[in-house]
Amino acid sequence: MKVIIVGGMAGGASAAARLRRLNEHAEIIVLEKDRYISYASCGLPYYIGEVIKDRDDLFVHTPEDMKVRFNIDVRTENEVLRVNTKEKTVTVRSGTRGIYEESYDYLVLSPGARAYRPDIPGIDSDRVLTLKNIPDADAIKSLTDEKGMKSAVIIGGGFIGIETAENLVKRGVAVSVTELFPHILSQFDEDIAVLLERELVRNGVNLFLNTSVTAIEEKEEKLEIVLSTGEKISADFVISAAGVVPDTDFLRDSGIELGPKGHIIVNDRMQTNVENVYAVGDAVEVTDYINGKKTAIPLAGPANKQGRTAADNIAGLDPVYKGTQGTSIIKVFSLTAACTGNNEKMLKRAGIPYKAVYVHPMSHASYYPGATQMTLKLLFDDQGKIFGAQAAGHDGVDKRIDVIATVIRLNGTVNDLAELELSYAPPYSSAKDPVNMAGFVAQNSLAGLSHLITWNEFEQLDKDDYILVDVRTENEYKKGHVNGAINIPVDELRERLHELDRSKTIVVYCRVGYRGYIADRILSQNGFRVLNITGGYKSELSKYI
Repeated sequence: MKVIIVGGMAGGASAAARLRRLNEHAEIIVLEKDRYISYASCGLPYYIGEVIKDRDDLFVHTPEDMKVRFNIDVRTENEVLRVNTKEKTVTVRSGTRGIYEESYDYLVLSPGARAYRPDIPGIDSDRVLTLKNIPDADAIKSLTDEKGMKSAVIIGGGFIGIETAENLVKRGVAVSVTELFPHILSQFDEDIAVLLERELVRNGVNLFLNTSVTAIEEKEEKLEIVLSTGEKISADFVISAAGVVPDTDFLRDSGIELGPKGHIIVNDRMQTNVENVYAVGDAVEVTDYINGKKTAIPLAGPANKQGRTAADNIAGLDPVYKGTQGTSIIKVFSLTAACTGNNEKMLKRAGIPYKAVYVHPMSHASYYPGATQMTLKLLFDDQGKIFGAQAAGHDGVDKRIDVIATVIRLNGTVNDLAELELSYAPPYSSAKDPVNMAGFVAQNSLAGLSHLITWNEFEQLDKDDYILVDVRTENEYKKGHVNGAINIPVDELRERLHELDRSKTIVVYCRVGYRGYIADRILSQNGFRVLNITGGYKSELSKYI
């Protein structure tokens, strides 16, 4: 059996190594058009920022060690130009061998995605770079290290753009980020994204939201970047981080089915429409694990799992890939944000009704030094099925989202979050873990014990139909409150019920939601119609940078 794998990064390298472990005698050839294989592309921003100091630490495998350990023939700088599925051949261009053909019994396509370069006048300047591979990182480091360039504009506020912004700032570069949409990091909803935007601004990054770049002009030693607002920014160099597109142009005449944006169409075994041809990684269209829609989610973890699935099927094991959940995490200076599943925007697009709750727990026991507050958002339906979660904070965000991601993958509910027995000691958590807290709040909502609404839902209410009550202390109220709110501290509420109009809905809020819940219970059991704003005043403040 002869297997050709096109692409030597996450999905391709994973498929090659797994297939060798399953079949010692197969001939396995990996064709990679670039100079390097199997490196940590997610680590490139941190190499630029010199958090990762040794370039060699980025490499997981080399062609040499793949040969020694797995007996795999890895050919770098060998670009596949064409796939002939009828003859079962690929046409390859090599720097040393010229143009040649290679036959296959099985073909695994893992060409990945290339950086998207928007159609902007001046985008072809040699001082406009991308960050997709090792040579890209080398080029950016050369500008800062050797040429001493100290100002940059980054086009795009996605993961790569934001991670690169942070690391350039750490190198003493003045950074501006332009983002076409109202907020950065589309994986997060507005209320989480604004926390990260605030952190960027706090660390000196200039943010231009809802703004596109219309031109890049050479001005002596500088570039002048023209924005859609009419404003102009001067910078030494530009990094285009406006997303990626599947690198599949070489498949256009192959008979392999492609989606509307060029992604390879596969089934749940990573098989294409052509027999014995598989595809994995950033170039494939996947099923969204939550909503069942077709989508593209370029992540290293899923790419590795897809490579394993393809190899297993070639070897006759018949596993399926159940879809991509989109679990992601990002460091933004002192903050960490993570998400899993669908956000509100995605659920609305899919037409899926949902509920949202917020909690703002401490990362570990508040009495133990170093505890910090996080924001945790949970999305679920009337039956308690979890659609997604997002969190931001200084500590402990990763493990909470990972726990929720696991519960989602196992088809758990908010009841499972409430019931989970998680490790506890004061330096690490609380007896009621933040995951448990999110589950408790969701349970209370579904049981009718808490009548929750979000701030966005509150803003849609008719102002003549409700009374807004701030149930925090008088001192908290004086330091800042929502316009129109009256102050009745929760500990005084029972004695002051007579001050409230029973013909109106009483809308309550506190700092993070807990005292609002207590107020909700008091009021509802005394015959009032009541709504409690989930997440409290802290969630309202998150709207503002």
